[in-house]
Amino acid sequence: MRHHQGHVLQAAPEASRNSGVGGGHQAVELVLAHGSCYSTVLADESRKRVVVAIDGPAGAGKSTIARGLAERLGFTYIDTGAMYRAVALWALRQGVDWGDMHRLEQLAEAADIELSPGRIRLNGEDVTEAIRETAASNGASKVAVIPGVRRAMVAKQRAMGWRANVVMEGRDIGTVVFPDAEVKIYLDAHPGERVRRRLEEVRAKGETMEEAALAAHMAERDRRDSTRADAPLAQAPDAVYLDSTRQTIAEVQEAILKIVRSRVTNGKDFR
Repeated sequence: MRHHQGHVLQAAPEASRNSGVGGGHQAVELVLAHGSCYSTVLADESRKRVVVAIDGPAGAGKSTIARGLAERLGFTYIDTGAMYRAVALWALRQGVDWGDMHRLEQLAEAADIELSPGRIRLNGEDVTEAIRETAASNGASKVAVIPGVRRAMVAKQRAMGWRANVVMEGRDIGTVVFPDAEVKIYLDAHPGERVRRRLEEVRAKGETMEEAALAAHMAERDRRDSTRADAPLAQAPDAVYLDSTRQTIAEVQEAILKIVRSRVTNGKDFR
């Protein structure tokens, strides 16, 4: 049985009294480029959508694991971190100060974010590479602590999850975005291993960074994520804890697949 990953999910701008963007309720478009035996569209309302929520700190392997898992399941992969990076990128381009919470909230509400396999578009522009630059990545952690920005992003993420079966990864998916998700995973790894992985990613992009500086940056990010007042990074009470320190990508994916099978299909389907 073949599985195809060809979904495009678009989070249209959210209505805002102050953003200067046209009114209307939050809208999300789902376009199926290919069929999938496990994918759900709005027209098929008789089937309940499935959400696999994967939370955890930076460097735990969330993106790699979630992307591969979605491909195997035929689900839509949603990288919520990319959405915050997109908002940060827009703020950088607009010259918005990180302390201007009101303006950052306006941008988050107005952002037209479209996700497709391996790509992300912001207001019609492909920003897949741009959001991975250091400035946007650092800015993401700053905008993510603003309650208004998080509310706007959560609304978009919920709309996406309502329209399709998804594997969604982030830091508050199982606790805030989808507290009723069928499968919740908290993916972790030893801090030293997380730094090693992120250092490999940095060097693969041709950038240079001292390991000690990266370790300090990640420790500060962990502190900021876990202590913020709004939607802090935390393991949901009913989430399964997985330590990926000594496990391969395939091993972690298989462990999660077993959980999906047991909770969603009683052990059937889902290869």
